[in-house]
Amino acid sequence: MRHITVFEDGDTVRITMNRPARRNSLSYEHLSELLSAFEDAGDSAASGIVLAAEGPVFSAGHDFGDVASRDLVGVRDLLALCTALMKTIESVPQVVIARVHGLATAAGCQLVASCDLAVAAESAGFALPGGKGGWFCHTPAVPVARNIGRKRLMEMVLTGDVIDAPTALEWGLVNRVVPDESLDAAVDDLLAKATRGSRASKAIGKQTVYAQLDRPEADAYAIAVEVMAAASQLPGAREGMAAFLEKRRPEWPD
Repeated sequence: MRHITVFEDGDTVRITMNRPARRNSLSYEHLSELLSAFEDAGDSAASGIVLAAEGPVFSAGHDFGDVASRDLVGVRDLLALCTALMKTIESVPQVVIARVHGLATAAGCQLVASCDLAVAAESAGFALPGGKGGWFCHTPAVPVARNIGRKRLMEMVLTGDVIDAPTALEWGLVNRVVPDESLDAAVDDLLAKATRGSRASKAIGKQTVYAQLDRPEADAYAIAVEVMAAASQLPGAREGMAAFLEKRRPEWPD
């Protein structure tokens, strides 16, 4: 791995973008390494994944040097790889938290929006700057829209302006905003809360939420009813209900 580091910390896999000289911009090689790391983490016994970055910037988005060197087919391949990464972040069974400091722009903002949860330092900022340039942020807008809604998305993509961390919190792009020196503690605290309980139940729950989220209500209920009924037979569900009825602490089998 040239552009990232991966560290297993107990039940947590910490994936850190480590291309600070290029503002953690997302070249094809960088995206490939991230995708491989998330696939490996998804197949592991970990319960949580933290996505972080080295240097003053979380991620400046796509590497324009890489993009500019490509023809139409090449750029399409690059964007398809980026989309595969975003979908993998959503599909892995673990809880994925973005640890955000500094700027997260364009595809860097897309990364934040694609994670299940996000904790931002007060120094963080978020932008979809293509709207004030020559290459509109079409693909980054997809998950950001699903975090913040239509009007706020349109403000971000049309103006290209940076929104600060408190605004990102108000708009629903992040879950917590904390002083920079408290960022790691806040990430660990939220991850601990989000990973407690049955791992199998959590994994199915996360994947079902994404499956039903943007569907019409009737379709969403059809999916949720079948999955929830099937999940009631899992060992973790049985143990959770038994512990509640017997007024004792659960002993999770998974």
